[in-house]
Amino acid sequence: MFVNFRRIRKCQFVQLMTTCLVLSVVMVCWESLDNNVVSHIKSYSYRYLVNRFVYINKSLTVPREQARSFSDFRYLLDHSDKCAGKDVLLLLFVKSSPENIERRNAIRSTWGNETYIHNTLGVTVKVVFALGRPQDKVGLQEQLVLEDRLRGDLIQRDFLDSFHNLTLKLIQQFHWMHVRCAHARFLMTADDDIFVHMPNLVGYLREVSGRGAADFWVGRVHRGAPPIRSKDSKYYVPFEMYQWLSYPDYTAGAGYVVSGDVADKIYHATLTLNASLYIDDVFMGICANAVGVSPQEHVFFSGEGKAPYHTCIYDQMMTSHGHVEDIHELWKAATHPQVKQKTSGLIGRLYCTAVKVSLLCKPYYFNTYPCKAAFL
Repeated sequence: MFVNFRRIRKCQFVQLMTTCLVLSVVMVCWESLDNNVVSHIKSYSYRYLVNRFVYINKSLTVPREQARSFSDFRYLLDHSDKCAGKDVLLLLFVKSSPENIERRNAIRSTWGNETYIHNTLGVTVKVVFALGRPQDKVGLQEQLVLEDRLRGDLIQRDFLDSFHNLTLKLIQQFHWMHVRCAHARFLMTADDDIFVHMPNLVGYLREVSGRGAADFWVGRVHRGAPPIRSKDSKYYVPFEMYQWLSYPDYTAGAGYVVSGDVADKIYHATLTLNASLYIDDVFMGICANAVGVSPQEHVFFSGEGKAPYHTCIYDQMMTSHGHVEDIHELWKAATHPQVKQKTSGLIGRLYCTAVKVSLLCKPYYFNTYPCKAAFL
């Protein structure tokens, strides 16, 4: 049989060059592959094969005197009677930076308007803003005092307001509720650049409350997430701070809701855990894991991104993240009476299913609602 050695040598040369090219790409991208792929493989292996988060609880348990150092800050602004004598469906804590006055005003005039909620939706929702101390900005604390005198909704404690103190702000919320508003049926924590579809949320919480909510914690769930070890990342966590391969399950800090009994359990967990881990939503997951509470996924709670702007999305929207300049326009559009009219009935539901498939079921689209939300 005749063999074409020249063709064989040519194929071998092509294979060699291809192999070299692939190896070069792998070598160039190895660090990012290691950070983004290998770390997730390790994390998922730990989460689903080993899954002994009891070690995490033991390693972070500290004496009560040490744990108290994360919550023992005096109040600079407080409203002890905010919930007094009221049947509160929801206590809504908005995490806000001292300088974000315009964001707070926008929330007060849209989805966080307590008067609108009470008169239109027929329930009591208390909206307050969690703040720390301003970072050496002249006159800003005086502005906050004046703002609070006018609005009466700032809860401020004497720790530096910064990204690395977000866990202190989380603890502040649960401790304030325990002392000031323990009878609220639900607690929500949210960022000040989030949009909350209050009519949809109130309707949902009323339904949950009617079924007797217990061990309820809902939001955008992260499962098997690994600690980020890259020092270039905002979310970098050193090994000395957290030595394990995976975080316990937690919900994105942009916005989530817990029932009153869960809020009480989290409060007690903070009394015995080391809160030096400054990723607040992860610390929430650690606290919840310590008291045996697991998060539930709700497809219309946003993660880190904005939901698409469309009537069919507004019909079931709970939260959407990343809204500042557009919050008034979005509030007007999302709560317009025509939303329910256009999305109801067989034709409306079929139309909206097709629209949501086109908006949500895209390759590599992970920012907000998952594809399965199109069929709900």
